[in-house]
Amino acid sequence: MSPIRLRPGALDPATRRRLGWLLLVVALVFPFIAAQFGNSWVRIVDQALLYVMLALGLNIVVGFAGLLDLGYIAFYALGAYMTALLASPQFAAVIESFINQYPAIGNALVAIAGPEVVKNGIHLSLWAIVPLSAALAALFGALLGAPTLKLRGDYLAIVTLGFGEIIRIFMNNLNGPVNITNGPQGINMIDPIRVFGVSLAGQPGSGAMVQVGPLAMPSVNAYYYLFLGLTLLTMFISLRLQHSRLGRAWIAIREDEIAAQAMGINTRNMKLLAFAMGASFGGVAGAMFASFQGFVSPESFSLTESIAVVAMVVLGGMGHIPGVVLGGLLLAALPELLRHVVEPVQTAIFGVVLLEAEVLRQLLYGLAMVVIMLYRPAGLWPSRRAEDRPTASHDAAAAAAPGSLAR
Repeated sequence: MSPIRLRPGALDPATRRRLGWLLLVVALVFPFIAAQFGNSWVRIVDQALLYVMLALGLNIVVGFAGLLDLGYIAFYALGAYMTALLASPQFAAVIESFINQYPAIGNALVAIAGPEVVKNGIHLSLWAIVPLSAALAALFGALLGAPTLKLRGDYLAIVTLGFGEIIRIFMNNLNGPVNITNGPQGINMIDPIRVFGVSLAGQPGSGAMVQVGPLAMPSVNAYYYLFLGLTLLTMFISLRLQHSRLGRAWIAIREDEIAAQAMGINTRNMKLLAFAMGASFGGVAGAMFASFQGFVSPESFSLTESIAVVAMVVLGGMGHIPGVVLGGLLLAALPELLRHVVEPVQTAIFGVVLLEAEVLRQLLYGLAMVVIMLYRPAGLWPSRRAEDRPTASHDAAAAAAPGSLAR
């Protein structure tokens, strides 16, 4: 049996493990270093970690199964609004609307919910809401996947784009005749996350400081460690999925659906599972977002956000989990970095802001996509194994070409 040869530039397993531990240590000490420059930088990374969770979920659909989904942000919205309804006073407004518009239904809800819910709404623990958010998002993912099983490429992208817009428009208009989502005004006063009874938003009057035994830390640091743990868990689940029979079936469908079907893979069920499992990740991220922000509104779930998540997957490297994480961190943190750097620099040099950070962000998004597609079509950090990349067929053809260095 011939020994395994690493391709040029590849790291051996021991070096990769050491590098992984080093990155973990850096991630753990990051809030203490960033605190020297203000808590806003930790909050930026908190948001970036939520986007990484979203990108990892979309990677199941786009990177593994090869199904282009431009409406993925809809599942993020479903998780967020599920949390907003079940962990805020909003449900009391829902019951009041039913009483005013449909008295029979309203009185039945009053009898079922009880006087406390009618007065203050539902305030379930987030850890009870998270499974519900994941299940709801997975259900809608399967409902989206079912009618699109025969679609591919551009047609699938258009249908999923429409689905994402439908969900956003529903959230924007479900304030009458029964006020469920509070329409464009959004839902506020969402309960913060509690871990073992400790509120991660800090106790009232503490200046947003979280006390954990003898240790006190800012609220953004507590959320950072929670989101970091959830991101690592999401990466672990994605990795296990990728190397399972299910993951290999998704990759086979991505490379050649007809050949996969000929080999006995039930492509219909595999596609539905990809949509459902990818959507469940988005539902969990949405639940975390709602509790972290304390407020949700339809503007947070626009088409631009959905395209940004797709860009994270493509930029980092479709199908490669570390690459997707890199793409998510870069594109999620980029707007805030530009806001802190670009406008002050322009003011210092020219005395006025000539190009706003948001405009520059969109310009850099487009430019990055063009450059990546031209020079690194597999992404900034593609998989080491050619068979795990969407461009595997091109790599194989290049390796088989006469005079190729890979031969």
